[in-house]
Amino acid sequence: MARDIDALQRDGPNTSLMVPPTTVCPFCGPSQTRFRFLTIARTELMKYTHVLTLPARLLLAAVLLQGIALPALTVSGKAVTADSFSTTTIGIPVAAILHTDAAANPQTIRTTQYTVDPSTELSTITRALQLASDGDTIYVNPGQYREPVLTINKSISLIGRSGAAIVGGDGHELLVILADNVTIEGLEFSGVERSYMEDRSAIRIEEGNNCTIRNNTFRDNFFAVYMAKSSGCRVEGNDIEGAGTRETQSGNGIHLWYSRNVVVKNNDIRGHRDGIYFEFVEDSEVTGNSSMNNLRYGLHFMFSDRCRYANNEFRSNKSGVAIMYSENVEIANNLFIRNWGQATFGLLMKEIDDSSLTGNRFEQNSIAILIEGSNRMLVESNTFANNGWAMKIMANAEDNLVTRNNFLHNTFDVTTNSRRAVSSFVNNYWDRYEGYDLNRDGFGDLPHRPVRFFSIVVEQYEPALALLNSLFVDVLDAAENILPVLTPTMFTDESPKIKRWPIPEFTRLSALQESGRSVAVASSSQASINQ
Repeated sequence: MARDIDALQRDGPNTSLMVPPTTVCPFCGPSQTRFRFLTIARTELMKYTHVLTLPARLLLAAVLLQGIALPALTVSGKAVTADSFSTTTIGIPVAAILHTDAAANPQTIRTTQYTVDPSTELSTITRALQLASDGDTIYVNPGQYREPVLTINKSISLIGRSGAAIVGGDGHELLVILADNVTIEGLEFSGVERSYMEDRSAIRIEEGNNCTIRNNTFRDNFFAVYMAKSSGCRVEGNDIEGAGTRETQSGNGIHLWYSRNVVVKNNDIRGHRDGIYFEFVEDSEVTGNSSMNNLRYGLHFMFSDRCRYANNEFRSNKSGVAIMYSENVEIANNLFIRNWGQATFGLLMKEIDDSSLTGNRFEQNSIAILIEGSNRMLVESNTFANNGWAMKIMANAEDNLVTRNNFLHNTFDVTTNSRRAVSSFVNNYWDRYEGYDLNRDGFGDLPHRPVRFFSIVVEQYEPALALLNSLFVDVLDAAENILPVLTPTMFTDESPKIKRWPIPEFTRLSALQESGRSVAVASSSQASINQ
């Protein structure tokens, strides 16, 4: 029996039996401790009998089914004593409890580890999920696993070793989580086929709380991670790449619906319809992600209040980033870069109220920011460089404060669709400012009007852009500076900054350099700002 236990401890699943080292048997005294094994269901025994010899099976059966007390037990040739029992891992699937003093009231904790390997009897993840109980861990060895939909309805950890891949291709999802406290880590998911009837995903979490999806790889899936009616979950450190070529035939990379207190952190997402999608999500955080080359938006969220988006990179997405119909949103220290196209925005803000936009960099976008129907916004300490339009602020956007920002080398700094405006511009740096600072307080003595007359013409008649670099436009600008009667007087910075405000380094840049990605873009972007 001892030899079988040694073999099972070395090769089979591990069960940790935790008992306080001071526990003694009140019947036998501290000098002799006897173990009484609890009766365990016959199904528990059937899980492991294949690794025991026939005599060991009979003895273990007697112990489990009739509660026989064993006077002694050895593991790896050593006797298990009361002093050593609390740190001993015994490789048999039984729960043991010492006779104890009632005041001590020790608890028994049992966790089992399973290893799935194509070359062993436990060759499928499906079977391992059937065997596992709450608190157990399933390790998946390298190999390709083509299985029916994997449903997790227990609080377990599913951890893949390098080269472990779950492969689809049969018209169904790969993994569905229906339990709390589930961890999925280190696996590759691929081949979830598109569907026009359902949102098929590699991993779907339905009404799961405190689940973690970490350090996985997703390739060529319709949706990668889909979360609904869940809370307290984390989606972290995943590498997600879609293979769609058309927006209507692609799903989202990370899709959240009706969830709260979710953290989406340090993921790399590309090639999906929307990199990150939030709808009816509250009190959540999106930080440190890279979302690029997606077919629509790098980030798209609606009806999602009290969320924070910080230190993310949104680059070369077909339509940029769109946030809509939300309030109390914080957007800080992000990089919006190279989002070019006729209807493409670095950031589209539609009906966003009581929110802040601080410390971001907008570089080489068709339209860096479009603010429409958004009120009581703080736009502070951002840098707008080398954009077509740095800021389009519509007439229905009211009580917004634009302050301490840098406007560098943009075709149009600010434009609007109305001569009426009730937003304020204060202490911004404008590279087109031609005033002076006689009192040397760092701010100009003359006001600056950032709205060019020609930008209003283009807003009303877009084909006029063909005249952008013509002498005619230069004459219009000069005339407007002398007699500003056509541009909105409310769009005026009364005390513009003489020298540019400090531009902080984009904080995700160091992580990108370490991984070898995006270095050229980030470096060239910084160089263009410093010119």
